[in-house]
Amino acid sequence: MKDDPAPKFRRRAEDRPDELLDAAVALFIEQGYARTSVAQIAARAGLSKGAVYLYFPSKQAILEGLVARAITPVGAELMAQVAAEARDIRQMLTVFLTSLAQRLSDPATLAIPKIVIREAVVAPEIAQMYHDAVLAQALPIMIQLIQRGIDNGQFRDVDPEMTVRTVMGPVLVHIFLAEIFGIQPAGGLALDRLIDNHLTILFDGLCTPRKVPHE
Repeated sequence: MKDDPAPKFRRRAEDRPDELLDAAVALFIEQGYARTSVAQIAARAGLSKGAVYLYFPSKQAILEGLVARAITPVGAELMAQVAAEARDIRQMLTVFLTSLAQRLSDPATLAIPKIVIREAVVAPEIAQMYHDAVLAQALPIMIQLIQRGIDNGQFRDVDPEMTVRTVMGPVLVHIFLAEIFGIQPAGGLALDRLIDNHLTILFDGLCTPRKVPHE
């Protein structure tokens, strides 16, 4: 007996949002968010422009869909690790940053923050959307983690908000240098090497211990 075509059609319809998102991220990377039209996304996905609006009411909604698909689940998982009652805060930061590097090694995941970095200046609504969907959720939990380390004596009495910026800053600048200025270390982006180096400096300090002169 031949398969019933109805389930096949339903599966095809359910696949369309992902097909549109795949087409969109490819075009955003190739020619930029601002220069990509909904019609181009539809054509790349093999659909009519009208069909796009059945799933996404605007181009920004498509970008929001990309964030929801690629970044939000990753952020939720990592934040759950951070938010859990911790024993060793240093270990938790290590696990968090190492996991982040592993996640961003997936080109489909890394593509989204790259698009945001490239386009936020000319399209401020992108920066606002990413702030609301990702940063506004992640930063308070990270600040809470640093404060927990201060309260239990693992960290010095530092400014938690400034410390989070210090911890996350090198990762963002690393991506920024590569994507905006084309400056990459030998061997490519190598986020795992960056974070390993960053953790060494963060926890052990950049300067070698001073030798105490003998009396």
